[in-house]
Amino acid sequence: MKADHKQVTKLLNMAKGQIEGILKMVEEDRYCIDISNQLLATTAMIKKANHAVLSAHLQSCVKDTLTEDGAKKIDEIMTVLNKLN
Repeated sequence: MKADHKQVTKLLNMAKGQIEGILKMVEEDRYCIDISNQLLATTAMIKKANHAVLSAHLQSCVKDTLTEDGAKKIDEIMTVLNKLN
């Protein structure tokens, strides 16, 4: 994997901790909106980790196999991916 291992690991560990917290909230029968907000925050972290992995893949593995025109296409894809976060 070409992505920043520290960044991806940190995000995934934070998401893991949040999921454990969410499970506890469910067990404690906490307010649904509070649980939903935590789920959304966790989803955002996972999306950010996925973005880092896909970005690194495009910038390294894919880019190495493409011509200059292909590099422009990667930049276009990255612009779209950045809007997803």
